[in-house]
Amino acid sequence: MSLEAFLHNLHFDIEKASPPDWEVDWDDAPLKYKLYRDLPVFPLSLEVPLTLEGCGGPTKQDIKGIGHFLWYAYGLTQVSQVSSSSESEELMQSFRRFPPSGGALYPSELYVYLKMEGLPAGVYHYDAAHHRLVFLREGNFDSYITKALGENFDMSACFGTVFVSTMYWKNFYKYNNFSYRLQGLDAGVLLGQLLEVAKRFGIAAGVCFQFLDRAINHLLGLSEEEESTYAVIPLSAEPSFRFREERSMDRPVTSTELLPELPDIQPEHYVRSQRIREFPMLTKMNEASMIESTQSFRRINSKNGAKSEGHIAALPIVKRLSYDLASVCRKRFSPEMDFVLGKVSQWQLAALLQEATASFSYRNDLDGKNESNENRVSIYACLYNVEDIQDGAYHYDSTTHSLQQIQSGDQRLRLQYGMTLDIMNFQQVPICIHVVGERDHSKTQLGYRGYRIQQMEAGILVQKLLLASSALGMNGHPLLGFDVNMCDELYKIDDPRKTSLIQIPIGYYRDRPWLMGSLHS
Repeated sequence: MSLEAFLHNLHFDIEKASPPDWEVDWDDAPLKYKLYRDLPVFPLSLEVPLTLEGCGGPTKQDIKGIGHFLWYAYGLTQVSQVSSSSESEELMQSFRRFPPSGGALYPSELYVYLKMEGLPAGVYHYDAAHHRLVFLREGNFDSYITKALGENFDMSACFGTVFVSTMYWKNFYKYNNFSYRLQGLDAGVLLGQLLEVAKRFGIAAGVCFQFLDRAINHLLGLSEEEESTYAVIPLSAEPSFRFREERSMDRPVTSTELLPELPDIQPEHYVRSQRIREFPMLTKMNEASMIESTQSFRRINSKNGAKSEGHIAALPIVKRLSYDLASVCRKRFSPEMDFVLGKVSQWQLAALLQEATASFSYRNDLDGKNESNENRVSIYACLYNVEDIQDGAYHYDSTTHSLQQIQSGDQRLRLQYGMTLDIMNFQQVPICIHVVGERDHSKTQLGYRGYRIQQMEAGILVQKLLLASSALGMNGHPLLGFDVNMCDELYKIDDPRKTSLIQIPIGYYRDRPWLMGSLHS
């Protein structure tokens, strides 16, 4: 299968992306977290604060603070048990984290390069299972990382760097090739959580989507047949931290040049699966997405947002939401048959859309200093039972804070028919949001890497929507099992460059009948 056909099937014809005879071996499932063996470890403080209110200013960066930061970003926070079926007494147990993940499988892993009090300078893996840092490589790697990122920022102004990777087998064992789409979204949702948590800890953070893959994987000791880095996030205590508008490199740098600067490391780790099957399309896509030279780094030109000729409904001017992130994260979950229809006020809708788009703006290496990322992914929504808003399908224009009507009328039954699996009742859902992006995922400028970048940016926006909905007393459930062509038709996306990327029903909910306990007191 060609890469073009693979990506087309992932989006428009999911059944063709994976073999029809795929069977999941549940008994040989991998762990949901990576466990290294026989390496030095640094335990992190278990006295994690239960509220993040009042943490907005810059704080001293030390091992205690970075532990709290990592736990809120990607630590194990809950254990839940649900019945495997209505006729069985067997309980399925799963560990949860604050950001959602497809099937709660968490294919992403976190690594950190730290220079701070209480720790040897070097590269670590965040062991979420034990809430500790595993020491992988000692040393100061400012120059190495700076060159691998094309000198986009001043590494001396950073106390650390986070690396988000993807372990392919962690969700390939269940979803086969469809996991490639999930992995980008999962990484993006984690990025959205990292950026939001960083704000609460007074940390200035940016996202590098472009870097020398092999050089960064070499630094972390990753086998590219098993795992690869998806994003790099520099961290600084300086509020004025910015990406450089112009790179100061005298000449391009390649991975081939950088690799000899560091010795190879191959740390042993435990997966649990006895049989790991091959995933050739995933490794083929990863290979095609890699950047070998900093000369290939690109900025993305801004594009005009979508326009509509339909009725325009101005939304009320509202203040940015102020909420305790810790409390909102604890309340967040993904309802299925738990949605309960209730009237949504116009203020709630305005606050949801404004907060999601305002908090989505972030530093990155695609826009550089301008941070105009809002036009790469945008919000469309089907609304029902919203105060003083006519039922229908809309596009949200964040620049004018208004809704542009595309179709009038109740669209819930149409959305229900478009579902691949009947896991929820759309008759109980007042808001259904679709994140829309470029159909060609900026391939002209970014090549095949553009696809996973688009999925990550969609994931960032999804996490902002989920946090905002939880802060407003509602919850949302990200879904990929929907008819993309039907949704594009629903929104009259006749622009051949646009398409629906992910669907998020949002609304009120009843408590789910499950046994659930937090992993902190």
